[in-house]
Amino acid sequence: MDIKKETVLLDQQVTTKKEAIQLAGQLLVKNDYAQPEYIDSMLERETDLSTYMGNFIAIPHGTDDGRKYINKTGISIVQIPMGVNFSSNNESENIVTIVFGIAGLNGEHLDLLSQISIFCSDVNNVVKLADAQSKEEIINLLKEVNSK
Repeated sequence: MDIKKETVLLDQQVTTKKEAIQLAGQLLVKNDYAQPEYIDSMLERETDLSTYMGNFIAIPHGTDDGRKYINKTGISIVQIPMGVNFSSNNESENIVTIVFGIAGLNGEHLDLLSQISIFCSDVNNVVKLADAQSKEEIINLLKEVNSK
């Protein structure tokens, strides 16, 4: 998982999951991983199926049709220490403190999903990400995924 400082946002305050997904998508676009239309694809995926994964994380990504807007495989990370609710209308609260936006070519998104899920299956790892005070700290924590 190759993470660049330019694709990490710290200490964000958002009020809706739509805002959180847009931030994650904008990082992917700004860093040339995807075209602007990919953000709409990410939002569409969220209306079809929640990207809330439990343990205070969400992993928004585009629909199958949205793949045509991906330039190269990449990941963005948005830290939301106060949390944002990722539930649908009638669900209990699904609070998210870390949003991983992903764009993957040729099925590489499945590998990214797997790596993130394994790391974040330990809620203590998520707490470390949510409490991180620098982009470097987040990147170093996630480098552990590759070294295991």
